[in-house]
Parts: sequence; C-alpha cells; structure tokens
Amino acid sequence: MNIEQLVVFLLIGGVAGWLAGLIIKSRRFGIIWNIVVGVIGSVLGGWIFGELGISVGGKWMGPLVTATAGAIVLLFAISLVQKK
Repeated sequence: MNIEQLVVFLLIGGVAGWLAGLIIKSRRFGIIWNIVVGVIGSVLGGWIFGELGISVGGKWMGPLVTATAGAIVLLFAISLVQKK
C-alpha cells in the first residue's frame, strides 16, 4: 500500500464513520474516532457483504457504502453493549 492508497483509505474511513455517526445519532468524537470507526467498519462491512454475496461496484461509492454499512453495524453493537 503506497501513501496515496493510505490517504484514500483514511479519507473513505473518515467519511464513512461520520455518515454512520449521523445515521445512528451517536455522540460525536471527532475526526480520529470517525476514521477509526470507518476503517473498522470497512473491514466489517467487507466481511458481511462478502458472506451475503453482495457486491457494490464503483471506484468511490462502493467502498464508501461498504464502510458506512459496516460502521453502522459497529456503532449499533457498541450502543447495545453500553446500555447494559
């Protein structure tokens, strides 16, 4: 992974984490938390979509949709754990 790919990965992760936070209406933690949630969400979303056989195409929208879906699942799971 070169520096350009890393920047794009972090950018998509940040946007995905921010979008997931808006959708779930979670507390806002800032750009670093958004990137962390988005990056973990991209891995989780990729795994979930792969298991379900879902393929979202596109150069930017596909990874963004996948990462956002994974980040939503992650934030929802975190909110369930915090309520207990």
